[in-house]
Amino acid sequence: MKKILTILLALISLWSAANSSDTDHHSHEGHIHEKMIDGKKLAVDPDRFDKFLVGLEDAQVAIVNVQGMVCDFCARGIEKTFKKDEKVKKIDVDLSKGKVLIAYSLNEEINFNDIKEKIVMNGQNAIDMQVVSL
Repeated sequence: MKKILTILLALISLWSAANSSDTDHHSHEGHIHEKMIDGKKLAVDPDRFDKFLVGLEDAQVAIVNVQGMVCDFCARGIEKTFKKDEKVKKIDVDLSKGKVLIAYSLNEEINFNDIKEKIVMNGQNAIDMQVVSL
């Protein structure tokens, strides 16, 4: 019975996350997490980065180091926020490495303050960024 209740609560949580409005923000209150990832201390996963680049041409990629991602809900919130931005061609959030990869057209200006603001709205911190042109 306890397992069924746990599964039911997890499903309700996922449903709520998928159907939340733009003004809903993730709170870590009540969560128990083993550790908090510091993206600045970890390197980008090269295989994941190569897969991200597939299909991208004439693009630039912002590699953002994020502090405070502790669960999949954090990662999905960031992903959902950036998918709404028409300037973003592609996004990948690597929870295990604390990295967010954001692809933009070469002619787009990448504004770190804008990126930081969107990530802060989701309850995490963008601590720095590197841009790679393809």
